[in-house]
Amino acid sequence: MSADAAIIDALRAALPAGWTLVATLNLGLLGGFEDILQYRFLLLDLEAHGEVDPLDLIAEIRSELALNIPIFCFGGDARLRDAARLARADRFFERKEIVARLPHFCDQFSWGG
Repeated sequence: MSADAAIIDALRAALPAGWTLVATLNLGLLGGFEDILQYRFLLLDLEAHGEVDPLDLIAEIRSELALNIPIFCFGGDARLRDAARLARADRFFERKEIVARLPHFCDQFSWGG
């Protein structure tokens, strides 16, 4: 979830074969509870620059939908990361680091098929 076309392109380029990245800032476009549950993990840009409030997205995922999919955040300053941590996001990375980590996440969260 990011409004940054450059990071979305970099993430798509880093995906292993067979994986797909769905880029959206609208959680509702991903479907309902059962649909979102099928996603392996969520990458959340903490620097949405007013497009969306990343803390609201985390609250919607964790509280309203009661989903426990991994939320990997990138970007943001220490204050925003602390707030996201309190909202129950899982891990935090620098913008350049998230691209390098993506293949590992795909391997770690694959369903063996």
